[in-house]
Amino acid sequence: MAFELGRRGHDVTVLTPIPDYPHGKFYDGYGLFKRRREIVNGVKVIRTLVSPRRSGSAKWLGLNYLTYTIFSCIKALWLGLTKKYDVVLVHETSPVMVGIPAVIIKKLNKVQSHFWVLDLWPESLSAAGGINNRLILGCFNKLTRWIYNNSDSILISSKGFVSSITKMGDFQKKIKYFPNWIDNIENKEFNYEFNFPEGFNVVFTGNIGEAQDIEHILEAAKILINAKVNIILIGNGRKRDFAKEFVNKNRLSNVYLPGAFPREVMHYFYEHADVLFLSLKNSPIFALTVPAKLQAYMASGKAIVAMINGEGADLIKEADCGWSVPAENSDALAKLLLQLSKTEQTILFRKGENGKKYCQEHFDFRKCIDNLEEIINPTGIKAIRTSKSGQ
Repeated sequence: MAFELGRRGHDVTVLTPIPDYPHGKFYDGYGLFKRRREIVNGVKVIRTLVSPRRSGSAKWLGLNYLTYTIFSCIKALWLGLTKKYDVVLVHETSPVMVGIPAVIIKKLNKVQSHFWVLDLWPESLSAAGGINNRLILGCFNKLTRWIYNNSDSILISSKGFVSSITKMGDFQKKIKYFPNWIDNIENKEFNYEFNFPEGFNVVFTGNIGEAQDIEHILEAAKILINAKVNIILIGNGRKRDFAKEFVNKNRLSNVYLPGAFPREVMHYFYEHADVLFLSLKNSPIFALTVPAKLQAYMASGKAIVAMINGEGADLIKEADCGWSVPAENSDALAKLLLQLSKTEQTILFRKGENGKKYCQEHFDFRKCIDNLEEIINPTGIKAIRTSKSGQ
């Protein structure tokens, strides 16, 4: 997004932390005193101090969120006093506190701010973080409402978010549908060779975390142990060690955990998969969510299998690009995968083509950025200076 806005003539500044996701430590070449300011593809990048998330446990993740909030607010105060921006755009993956420095700059520069919601708060705290303390949730509820109140528009990546946001206040007129798009990522040569096993290969890519309901995926694998159906989990995350222990304990020879790889080489795994798989826990918040990787799966032209409820399942049905079973239903998942392993390849191919066509019509990157430009710059004035706050 930042690079495309810059390519179109906007002067873009990104305020973001020192990169440490998903491995939990600063990336090579970055640190407290290294590459804190740089220009990437013409975009100015300012990296604030942050405590690395390390293991991703609640303690370290909380410290990561807190330190980013404190230091980004200090930096936002300095930027708001010394620079002049025309628009503030927030890319709100968790935590919701990324909106606080945006409000600071908005107030100091007296400009518009647009808040792109990709994670619902405080619901994400209880659904993915396991936090159910009413006092904590109440504080984050008030903070989220304050950020919404101080945003000129609230962009939503899923239409299901409307009900949650409007419960917090009269924000209906601020809400604009702004979905994720297909990433146009250059396919790079893949030096690591993963030998796909014989049989029907079900490929999952992305974060292996709490929200992805790894337990029920593995329970389905137990049922399919003698069915020549293989589940390949590509990625990293808080639940990967649990998955490895589960696989070893239950001697699941049909589950593979090769690790994480750059997005640029995901095409290798997509091409060798029979179907692509995603899942989310059975939670009201996840029923409102369309996972970003669903669009990436659709764009690959592969049939999709999902163990999810709500918006994501509805999209798969609307696009006719695959199949879904209810969240946390291992038995239904195992039954479906076994059935698909015996299905003609032409049927899988047709589902994949349906998804690819739907993506091209609804999630084209340039069309999405055209829409964004209209939102942040409705008068059509060229080369506005745009600041983006977020991770």
